[in-house]
Amino acid sequence: MVDTTPLTRAVDHFADRLRAAPQSRLQRGAAAEALALARHLARWTQSVEEPGAQAREMPDAGMFAAADQILVAAHDLALVLESEDQVSEAVGLVEEARKRAGV
Repeated sequence: MVDTTPLTRAVDHFADRLRAAPQSRLQRGAAAEALALARHLARWTQSVEEPGAQAREMPDAGMFAAADQILVAAHDLALVLESEDQVSEAVGLVEEARKRAGV
């Protein structure tokens, strides 16, 4: 079993930062960046669970739900990751998105 703790820590940190961010920061792109990450992670999970199936897109539930959306997507992904390299890749995606979001 792969240790996905680094991924859950990184996404928990990003989600906490989003929740603490002012509405103006969320509106300036932080929420959109989080939604893009959540959608990417959800597609990755879907590709592992249902290879070849048409991807479903995570809906935009609004800027105040962005933190929850990245948590759900990352925790779902953590269940299907098969290697330390995949965990490192996912952590990198989370960290890059957090930096772009400015939180």
